[in-house]
Amino acid sequence: MDQALVSAYRGKRILVTGHTGFKGGWLCLWLSQLGAEVTGVALHRPPQGPDMFHSVDLGGLVDHRIADIRDAAAYAQACQDVEPDLVFHLAAQALVRPSYDDPVETFATNVTGTAVVLDAVRRMPSARGVVVVTSDKCYENREWEWPYRETDELGGADPYSASKGCTELVAAAFRRSYFSDPAGCQIATVRAGNVIGGGDNSLDRLLPDVVRATVAGTAVTIRNPASVRPWQHVLEPLAGYLMLGARLLGEQAPRFAEAWNFGPSADGFIDVEEIARHFQRAWGPGVAQIAFGRRPDDPHEAGMLTLDSSKAHARLGWRPRLSTEQAVTMSAEWYRAFAAGNEDMRAFSEAQIARYSGGFTETLQGEALCA
Repeated sequence: MDQALVSAYRGKRILVTGHTGFKGGWLCLWLSQLGAEVTGVALHRPPQGPDMFHSVDLGGLVDHRIADIRDAAAYAQACQDVEPDLVFHLAAQALVRPSYDDPVETFATNVTGTAVVLDAVRRMPSARGVVVVTSDKCYENREWEWPYRETDELGGADPYSASKGCTELVAAAFRRSYFSDPAGCQIATVRAGNVIGGGDNSLDRLLPDVVRATVAGTAVTIRNPASVRPWQHVLEPLAGYLMLGARLLGEQAPRFAEAWNFGPSADGFIDVEEIARHFQRAWGPGVAQIAFGRRPDDPHEAGMLTLDSSKAHARLGWRPRLSTEQAVTMSAEWYRAFAAGNEDMRAFSEAQIARYSGGFTETLQGEALCA
């Protein structure tokens, strides 16, 4: 385990919204390994297959609380005795297709919900930093081949993408209106690519769809095979979030209260069909057969989207550690272990974090993240 991150987080009180989700579950598990005291606030999430929260029994590891971030009073009640040093805001409606079906809920959760969370932080004198997790889809997508930088225009052609652009604007407004004191709490936003890894059981996502078909012994149809996305293992952006959070806990925090991209290396910018074939090879015999094709009623999704993470490289020292093949292999290993009935998925997941952070350590050797 990386000692710089251990030093930054050991004994710190961390509040995570959306801890019952895929990325939130991995983040809480990693924070717990680092010695942090974690409180999670999220909607109730019933067990439904290989989801991260229940697979690793996260409810027995963190202070697990239930509240809807759209309800300011309920959220305030859930957080009334929490005195966090740092807040990671991940609670969101995180899927493109459901945003077409229910745009009002998407905007209410991602935009109003973010305002509720940040307004609550204003009443938490202990808080020194907030990391708001948005998405690479917050950018106005021009369908061009150049990766998007943090200074590029925000936008969105669909409700989900637009809601993430709005989330960025809400965070920026709160930063300038309420969190501008250099000695006070600081707000940063983070934008990652298409994240894969064990413990994601969301409907209408590529690898979970293939896993469900594999376990059921059926074939699966995948849409948009030529669409290019920035694919990365979940631990890659989470490492960036943790490094950034550590900076917000330090004396130079105002320098890092900005927007940050955490995307993959160039080999991670590949199309849907290629990543699916990678997964088939990683799983091996018995994997579901995959067909590709759009249905007439499929909504529009961008065909090209990549990220420029040079800012995080230069100023945080963060770099992706895994090739696309390694990321897919780690994902397949997790799902195979779950499907085989592994009785200790928490230990299995912790071992994956240890493997990843063991290779990650060299980036930070000799660097003090917190003063």
